[in-house]
Amino acid sequence: MSNNVNERDNFSSKLGVILATAGSAVGLGNVWRFPYMAGENGGAVFIIIYIACVLLLGIPCMISEFIVGRHAQANTARAYRLLAGRTPWAAIGYMGVLTGFLITSYYAVVSGWCLQYVWASLIGHLQGDPEYFRTYFAELSTDPVKPVLWTVIILVMTYLIIEHGVRAGIERASKLLMPTLFILLLIIVVAACLLPGAGKGIEFLFKPDTSKITGDVFLGALGQAFYSLSIAMGCLCTYASYFSKSTNLTKSATQIAVIDCMVAILAGLMIFPAAFSVGVNPDSGPSLIFITLPNVFQQAFAAVPIVGYIVALLFFVLLSLAALTSLMSLHEVSTAFIQEELHTTRKHAALWVTILTSIIGAFCSLSLGAVDGLALFGRSLFDWFDFITGQIFLPMVGFLTCIFIGWVVPHKVVHDEFTNWGELRGRFFHCFIFLVKYVCPLAILIIFLHQLGLLHD
Repeated sequence: MSNNVNERDNFSSKLGVILATAGSAVGLGNVWRFPYMAGENGGAVFIIIYIACVLLLGIPCMISEFIVGRHAQANTARAYRLLAGRTPWAAIGYMGVLTGFLITSYYAVVSGWCLQYVWASLIGHLQGDPEYFRTYFAELSTDPVKPVLWTVIILVMTYLIIEHGVRAGIERASKLLMPTLFILLLIIVVAACLLPGAGKGIEFLFKPDTSKITGDVFLGALGQAFYSLSIAMGCLCTYASYFSKSTNLTKSATQIAVIDCMVAILAGLMIFPAAFSVGVNPDSGPSLIFITLPNVFQQAFAAVPIVGYIVALLFFVLLSLAALTSLMSLHEVSTAFIQEELHTTRKHAALWVTILTSIIGAFCSLSLGAVDGLALFGRSLFDWFDFITGQIFLPMVGFLTCIFIGWVVPHKVVHDEFTNWGELRGRFFHCFIFLVKYVCPLAILIIFLHQLGLLHD
C-alpha cells in the first residue's frame, strides 16, 4: 500500500495495466451513451464510423497521453509541467486535472442513480407501465435525499479502493470488476438475443444503411469515440505514470481500444434486440437506460417474470460496475495531484477528493429540481458541469495535447517513449506523428465547433 508521502506505486502486471486502463475507458459512455447514440444515428452505419474514429483519433490520442504520463512518472499536472518547462503549455495538465475533478462530481450523481436502480430492482419496485417508469425516474432525480445519499455511497466505495494504492487498490479491484462486468454483459446479451423478434435489433446493429450517413453521424461518432475512451480527463495520463518502462504503449492503447469497442457493441446487442422485441424505438435518447429499458425488460420477459426480474437486476449491477471502474480512474486523477503537489499521504488525498466531490455532487443533484436557485441562464448546475467539461474542456485539452506532442515536445523524447528507447521497432511512429500533428487536431476542432452549434450538417 502506498500511503507514504510522495511514494509512487505502479501496476504489477500487463494484465493489470490493460484491465485498469480499460476500466477507465469502459464506463457509462459505453453501456449507456453508445447505445442511444447508435440508436439515434442509424445503428450499423454509426458503429462502422465509430470504430474508424477510434482507430484514427482515439488510439493516437491515447498514446499521446500515455507518453506524457509515463515519461514524467507524475500526476497529470506535474507531468505536463515537467515536459513543458516554464511555458504556457504546462497549463494543459492543470486543465486535465480540473476536468477530471469536475466530471467525478457530477458523474457520481448518475452512478448513484444506477445504485438506486439496483436496489429498486432487488426489492421488486421496478414494475409498472411506461408512465410509471417515467414518473419513477423524475421523482428520483428531483428527490432531495435519495440521489445525494447514493452519490455519497458510490464515492465512498471509490475511496475505499483508491486509498489502498495502485496495486492493492486499483489493480486488484480492476481484476475483479472487469471480468465480472464482461460475464454479466454476456449473460444479458444471450438472454436478449434469444427473445422473439430480436433479429430485427441484431440487423439494426450489423446491417449498414448507407442512406443514414450524414455529417452529423460522423461528428456524433467522433465525439463518442473521444468521450468513451476517457481522453483528456487526466485518467490515461495518470494511469500511464504507473506503467513500467517495458510497457508497449501502442499495443496497450490498441488492446484498450478493442476492449472499448467490444463492450460498446455488446451493449448494443444487449439493448436493441430486447427493444425491438417489444416494439420500442431504438432512438429513445438519454432516457433509454433509466426510463425505457426497465419497461422493455418487463415486457420482453413477461411470460417468465422471474427472468425479467433477474435480467433487470443484472443489468443495473452491470451499469453500476461500469460506473465504478470509471469513477476509480477519475478519482485517482485528483488524488494523485493532491498527494504529490501538497505532499500528503494517499489516504488523506483520497479523503479530501471524496469529501469535495461529495459536496459538489450533492449540489449538482439538488440542482435538478429539489432546490430552487441552483440554476443559471436556464441550466441546472448539473447541466453546466456536463456542458463545460464535455463540450469545452474535453475537446480543448485533447486538441492542445495533440499539438503539444506533435509540435512542441522534442521528437526524440516522443520517439524514445514510443519505441521504449529503441527496444521496439516503432514501425508506426511516423504514422502516429502525422495523425497527432494534423488529423487528430483537425477532427477535435470539428467536434468542438459542432458541439457549440457553430458547425452543422
